[in-house]
Amino acid sequence: MVTTLLVLVIILAIGFDFINGFHDAANSIATIVSTKVLTPTMAVLWAALFNFAAYFVFTEHKVANTIAKTVFEQYITLEVILSGLLAAILWNLLTWYYGIPSSSSHTLIGGFAGAGMANALILGDGMMQAVNFGPIIKVVSFIVLAPLIGMAISIVITLIIINIAKNAKPAVAEVWFKRLQLASSAALSFTHGGNDAQKVMGIIYIAMVAAKVLNNGDIMPEWIPLSCYAAIAIGTMSGGWRIVKTMGTKITKVTPLEGVGAEAAGAITLGITEHFGIPVSTTHTLTGAIIGVGLVKRVSAVRWGVTISLLWAWVLTIPVSATLAGLVFALVHYIS
Repeated sequence: MVTTLLVLVIILAIGFDFINGFHDAANSIATIVSTKVLTPTMAVLWAALFNFAAYFVFTEHKVANTIAKTVFEQYITLEVILSGLLAAILWNLLTWYYGIPSSSSHTLIGGFAGAGMANALILGDGMMQAVNFGPIIKVVSFIVLAPLIGMAISIVITLIIINIAKNAKPAVAEVWFKRLQLASSAALSFTHGGNDAQKVMGIIYIAMVAAKVLNNGDIMPEWIPLSCYAAIAIGTMSGGWRIVKTMGTKITKVTPLEGVGAEAAGAITLGITEHFGIPVSTTHTLTGAIIGVGLVKRVSAVRWGVTISLLWAWVLTIPVSATLAGLVFALVHYIS
């Protein structure tokens, strides 16, 4: 039976996907805007198009399955999911306001886990019993691994491109790199949509299981992925200008050549992790890739002070989101 609370959870989940889109728009468009290959308006339209195009290709929903399994089913209620979503939305908006490119993925995972832990505590169980540590360990390990992989791939790609283009005329090379950056930006937006839209799909699916509309293991209704991909694409079209500046200019100055290297590395990393069902942060991945292209020039080309500030946001996102969600769940529980 469809309840008012389930409808509210679904609306909030799709709303989170929209916020994820404009929060993470910077990942897809920061370098292509900073190198002036596209105007900001054209860049967000380009990114949104490929965000949604992923709907037609990523059909296995492995990332969605991982997200849905981060909390054990006996501790999942609609109130838990509602609390996790509210906490995730709050943290996403806060970091967007201050221009901090934190991870929407980790915000959602932290919120979901924190609310589940609070529920377990209220039920008289140990709060850690609610958490399925298999998926959580996988997610936490890739806080470190995703940017390192993105960095390594971007260094290799950038060195290869430099070697190929070393005998070309600078003006001709510049034109070709700008054209290639359209392709690399499209690939990054495509894999970003495929990875990030699935996270909310997993939350909506498990909400419908909690409401007994679906049984665990049932095929996901097609309207769920369709609405999630549409929401993230519309959110991307809304932009994320505060974070674009951080990603596109503050970490290191990016040329069209380096933009191709960073975006291609980000797309490859996201494609690999999506294939294995690992919900990684697009933000972390692209930040690592941008640092990589900076390191190719010289170590001092990377603004390490900015990078260290970003690392603090990465470390804090899951525990802060979990704490917020636990507090929200306690409030919801005692009000209802």
